[in-house]
Amino acid sequence: MKTGWNLACAVAAFGGIIGAIGQGVAAEPPPTTAATASSSVPGTDKAEPAAIKAPPLSLYGRLPGFEMAALSPSGDRVAIIGTVSEQRHLLVIELKDNKLILNQLIGDVKVRGLHWAGESRVLLRKSDTSNLGFGFTAAKAELQSMIVIPLGGGKVFQIFQGNDMVTGGIRGFYGTSEREGQYFGYFGGMTLDGTPGSSTYLKTSAPVLYEVNLESGRATKLASRTEGERDWRSWTVGSDGKVKATIDFQSDNGRWVIRNAASQRIVEGVNPRGGIDFVGLGATPDTLIYSAEDESEDRAERWYELPLAGGEAKEVLADKRIAQTFFDRRSRTMLGYEISGDMPSYSFSDARQQKVLNATLKAFPGRSVHLQDWNDAFDRLVVMTEGPEDPQNWWTIDMKTGQANNLGISYPMNATAVGPMRMITYKAGDGTEIAAVLTLPPGRTAKALPVVILPHGGPASRDYPGFDWWAQALASRGYAVLQPNFRGSTGYSVGFQRAGHGEWGRKMQTDLSDGLAWLAREGIVDPKRACIMGASYGGYAALAGVTLQKGVYRCAVSVAGVSDVAKMANTDISESGDNQTVKRAVRAEVGAHRDLRAVSPVNFAAQADAPVLLIHGKDDVVVLYDQSSDMASALRRAGKPVEFVTLPGEDHWLSRSKTRLSMLENAVAFVEKHNPPDPAP
Repeated sequence: MKTGWNLACAVAAFGGIIGAIGQGVAAEPPPTTAATASSSVPGTDKAEPAAIKAPPLSLYGRLPGFEMAALSPSGDRVAIIGTVSEQRHLLVIELKDNKLILNQLIGDVKVRGLHWAGESRVLLRKSDTSNLGFGFTAAKAELQSMIVIPLGGGKVFQIFQGNDMVTGGIRGFYGTSEREGQYFGYFGGMTLDGTPGSSTYLKTSAPVLYEVNLESGRATKLASRTEGERDWRSWTVGSDGKVKATIDFQSDNGRWVIRNAASQRIVEGVNPRGGIDFVGLGATPDTLIYSAEDESEDRAERWYELPLAGGEAKEVLADKRIAQTFFDRRSRTMLGYEISGDMPSYSFSDARQQKVLNATLKAFPGRSVHLQDWNDAFDRLVVMTEGPEDPQNWWTIDMKTGQANNLGISYPMNATAVGPMRMITYKAGDGTEIAAVLTLPPGRTAKALPVVILPHGGPASRDYPGFDWWAQALASRGYAVLQPNFRGSTGYSVGFQRAGHGEWGRKMQTDLSDGLAWLAREGIVDPKRACIMGASYGGYAALAGVTLQKGVYRCAVSVAGVSDVAKMANTDISESGDNQTVKRAVRAEVGAHRDLRAVSPVNFAAQADAPVLLIHGKDDVVVLYDQSSDMASALRRAGKPVEFVTLPGEDHWLSRSKTRLSMLENAVAFVEKHNPPDPAP
């Protein structure tokens, strides 16, 4: 397959929109041959590296210039979310003649998804942090909505707009369907009981399923909610717009049942921690795949396929580690899945589709290739690549022409400015093998470097050897960056993930410092020049690193981090309305209340042995703002050095460009102050 740059050049001509996305250093096309890809692997070059000029922090800290893309069903049009001058734009391009047919400024909107309904409508999913007011168990929530954007003129509207009986945006998106040339979307909606103006009340646990005409906006109730206030219900919708199956779950006892379209019970069971859900339709429209949590040590969950008409549920894909699944937009049947690993690989049931994916992977040797979207014919794809010398490039793959055309770059910089990254493994203190991503400063010798330990959030997550904007920003300033996949991380074995249960501040913490010790033994870093930083759970680990541990780090940066684990657990349970399923799940992962006080950094502020920087978004609904404000107060009372930066209007995911950049600038300045890098070569 050939690679080409004609599309990027063509669309840049339309008012400079694509060319302006990101406003970074002029980009160089990354290498695509096997020879150049292999030469970028860390540790293979013996010669002294050439000096690399560091890009400005704004290139990393602002929202990526290219965020997401979606292909129309024919594959003739592509919709793109890109950032120009810190404002998000929605662009739609006609690929056949490289014509820009829509350039819509969408401002500081927090975009969460991009979808097509036919060839003439784009659906934009966004979220907003909302104050819930009196009567809710939480003060704020992140509420999602869907905006319908016609391309040939016509009214732009929001799903459930003007419907006084549905509140709080959408609660679930179940796809689209076409009937007689009209398109319909399927959405959950929280529905008020009673009539407008009366003493209505809202059952917050379960939405109603609606079919919405995507031309008129008219919503029609398709399926009702559950009767129990603490129960929940979900659906699978077929290509004909009819409910194929319904799942009901009772939180008090964990009982669940799946019914088919005829309301017949086809399977049921008990999962006390709520680990039951639909995967989707199977390989054919008359079968269903569902997942059920397995409390044994050999599997996190098991997948079962059964006929919708009823029959035996058979376990499927038992020996596979699946990162995500892919479904046909029209038939809703399962096409294949991404295999979990350090680099993506794919398994599709259709031989031709698998051949297309194999050819695509072959075209980008040495890089991670992420499948983003495809057309109905599966002969045109959108993929994102990243890895050595690749700061996240976006491509259209056209199998008819054999071309891979570059659409744009998330972080437009010279390829040589990308810090080389690779996977390493080391032994924890108890012999457990830990995998980690090591990113090194570009153009510097990997010897006695200052280092930042950067644990991921979750903790049920993992890091990959791709372009991590936070790690790359630190590496560009001269730091080695280690991102350990400590016990409790996903993507490995079930036993490894569950080995993290009850280990906050204990083995999960020493897994990080054991990685630092390994780097020191290898001569890559100077262990006396180490800081720790992270977000969410990673922020907790940063605080624990200088309170529960001693003498390891010179500074700590906690972004939206947990300081009081007991308070976090109580908040999660209370905001669920004392839901028994949530209570069981929280206790299984983090432990009982008495144990949580012993691993809460806020209780050990007087033991802090290094300066601390706290950064927190005011609109965070995942880890509440007072987790950082409480820690700041505790450190000040103890007379410990602490700085506290509030990000106004920011959420847990650093979704806004200005505040995201503020976080990065403050974090890097703090690390440079307390753990100075070596002078640039």
